Amino acid sequence: MSLLGKRIRIERIINRNTGKTVVVPMDHGISMGPIAGLGDMKQAIGRIVSGGANAVVAHKGLVAEGHRGEGGDIGLIIHLSASTSLSPNPNSKTLVCSVEEAIKLGADAVSIHVNIGNGQEKEMLQDFGRISYEAREWGMPLLAMIYPRGERIKDEFDVNVIKHAARVGYEMGADLVKVSYTGSVETFKEVVAGCAIPVIIAGGPKMDSDRDILEMVKGSIDAGGAGASIGRNVFQHRNPSQMVRAISAIVHDGADVQGALDILNAAT
Repeated sequence: MSLLGKRIRIERIINRNTGKTVVVPMDHGISMGPIAGLGDMKQAIGRIVSGGANAVVAHKGLVAEGHRGEGGDIGLIIHLSASTSLSPNPNSKTLVCSVEEAIKLGADAVSIHVNIGNGQEKEMLQDFGRISYEAREWGMPLLAMIYPRGERIKDEFDVNVIKHAARVGYEMGADLVKVSYTGSVETFKEVVAGCAIPVIIAGGPKMDSDRDILEMVKGSIDAGGAGASIGRNVFQHRNPSQMVRAISAIVHDGADVQGALDILNAAT
């Protein structure tokens, strides 16, 4: 196990000074097709780079497109699991890449998506266990995206199932875990308290209000969260670069929501 290698790589996806991160997932093409904002990937990633995000999440086939886009550098997290919205079981994720393959492609970290509370949970947890082992052996940071989704879940944003999801990521050996926001600082504190690894929030479906996005990010940080992994609400925004700057101001600089809105609106 290469602890030195992991320390070096993790600083490519997490700000070493703040211990927090702004990640932009751009892996939606497999699950949803060529949705708005992800047509020209070099251009899309270039906007994220210029905004100052710490890392992007992408599937292996996009690496050849030049994941760093244009301009500066950015961390590369290669996503290992997938499903499509056309599947009769879209919540069932299957492995489509390995840790070793991701290393050969130049990844700084890998990520896996696991949905708990459905009939395919057993297989996804089994895959998670194997990937966790391989990532540890190679010194590769592992981001676990854990969501309570399926026939056993009544409310996937309920604090009890969200904190269970975060705990799964922690106990399975991930280095950081991504979960949905629970809706308030008080409830998200419970999630963070039950998880000894960095917890970052997902962005979810496209929102109508910039303030709603930034309030969600601010709430998670105030609760002790370690950052945000927001996709559609960034790359489908009218100004993706500036939205990244606004989110980063909250995550890394301690800005309040109005301050972040001022940054966002300064160039829109």
